[in-house]
Amino acid sequence: MRDPQAEPSDLIRSVSRALRVLEAVGQLPRGLTVKQIARRCDLTVATTYHLVRTLAYEGYVIRREDGTYVVGMEVADRYRELVHAFRGPMAVTETLRRAAGETGYTHCLGRFIGTRVAVTAVVEGIRSPHLDELVAGFDDAAHAMAIGKALLATMTPDQRWRFLKETGMRAFTTATITSPEALDIELSGGERRGMQIEIGQYRPGAASAAVLLRNDRDPEQRVALACSVPAADLMTSAKVIRNRLTATARVLAEVIDEPPP
Repeated sequence: MRDPQAEPSDLIRSVSRALRVLEAVGQLPRGLTVKQIARRCDLTVATTYHLVRTLAYEGYVIRREDGTYVVGMEVADRYRELVHAFRGPMAVTETLRRAAGETGYTHCLGRFIGTRVAVTAVVEGIRSPHLDELVAGFDDAAHAMAIGKALLATMTPDQRWRFLKETGMRAFTTATITSPEALDIELSGGERRGMQIEIGQYRPGAASAAVLLRNDRDPEQRVALACSVPAADLMTSAKVIRNRLTATARVLAEVIDEPPP
């Protein structure tokens, strides 16, 4: 959600409108006509037509034979660049892949990107519940996933409450914590445990655990490591999972800032 109060005085309207058009097209895989895009973006048809033609020329949208527009391959290229930038050195991926292979659990890294908590690298494990949303760039559900909790725990209570007021605390399941007070209590328990956890708070039957890989005065330098596991595994093997996560975090801490070859 854009904050009208934060709009820059030198905002370039045409760029802003083009991005709104791209967002509208991306939200409906079946495609949109120019008139449908115009309605969704509150633009005139003429303005929308010019914006869509420009985006199509640059490869960010594609016009299909039925006259509808869908997202173009240039968006995929930008996403790959984003994933590469987030992931860091190849040694990071190799370490995550080794951990996923040894445990069978999906492992991921997360950090603060701007004012959001985002997943920055993911390697899937064969034993973990598959979550379509768990990809690099995912920045929702910080309050309901262990990786988000590990990062939220580094904030002061006031900072955390402001964060939660801005992002909201959506109830993904009946187990999701939806009040800042209850989350504060849970985070305190995680601090004592040496590992933040959630069981069924994001998806029924799934759970996750996370440890802090690196803390720093700069929020964007804080990194958390998490694994996604079946809920039953976390309830019976929490100590084993914590020890493995901690060991993997130590390895990652040594390679995450390595310069590229």
